Amino acid sequence: MYQIKQAFSQMGRNKGMYFTTILAITAMMLILGLFFVAFVNVDLFTATIKQDYNVIQVYISDDVDEIGWEAEKNALEGLNGVDQVVFKSKDEALDTLRERWGKNAYLLENLKRNPLPNSFMVYVEDKDAAAEVAKSAGDIDGISDVVYYQDTIQKLARVTGFVEMGSLIAMAFLIVVSIIIVANTLKLTGVNKEKEIGIMKYLGATDWFVRAPFVWGGIIIGLISAGISTGLIYLIYNKIIDIIGADIARILSMTVVPADYLVINLLIIFIALGVGIGACGSIISIRRFLDK
Repeated sequence: MYQIKQAFSQMGRNKGMYFTTILAITAMMLILGLFFVAFVNVDLFTATIKQDYNVIQVYISDDVDEIGWEAEKNALEGLNGVDQVVFKSKDEALDTLRERWGKNAYLLENLKRNPLPNSFMVYVEDKDAAAEVAKSAGDIDGISDVVYYQDTIQKLARVTGFVEMGSLIAMAFLIVVSIIIVANTLKLTGVNKEKEIGIMKYLGATDWFVRAPFVWGGIIIGLISAGISTGLIYLIYNKIIDIIGADIARILSMTVVPADYLVINLLIIFIALGVGIGACGSIISIRRFLDK
């Protein structure tokens, strides 16, 4: 308890310096948090799209009747790698479109006829077979088009990898900068207490006894910054969801990561990060005073 009281006492005597440090660390955690939010949602979107990786949508020409549908279905089921073939009528496709459009679905009510085609949902056994099945399906008579999401998924995978790599690089850079800022702040505090530290060492104080208030000071800086940055990200993210969340769900048929779930995980990460940054910065800052 003594060391914690000393840490708060140091912060009270150097309010301006500590306040500036907290702002700087908060700003850096805010940037890290935005990277984290972007990465988690892109990763979720990619995972959602990957559910369709083993599904090929095969559109039937309008001039093909029910007898032709059955023949096409048999032909598709006979392809190597096909696990299941499910017929999807144009009416079912229109209902799906209405669900995606949400409140704008009324625009579809004035259609004189259903412009969507009948189709087959072809489920393949594994992703390696999907490309060959898609190619073979296009050669079957009465098939007007084949939609396969391989290119989209590969592009999204590259984007996810880019975001992940960018996030890791930014995180490493900002953590190093944060440690340096904390170390410099506490080093200035140590300069002000250099004589006091010398007396304590002369009287037999251990290195930990001298170092502890600085370590606690760094940890407190990290915890305060973690709390502020997490709260700001929660407010910003909630606002973004309120503005575009419904549009994303309608257009992309997916939901964004819930703010409550995200902020809990982010707070845990930030607390660990803040404690680590504060502890490392304090250990670096006080080292030279203990070596004297």
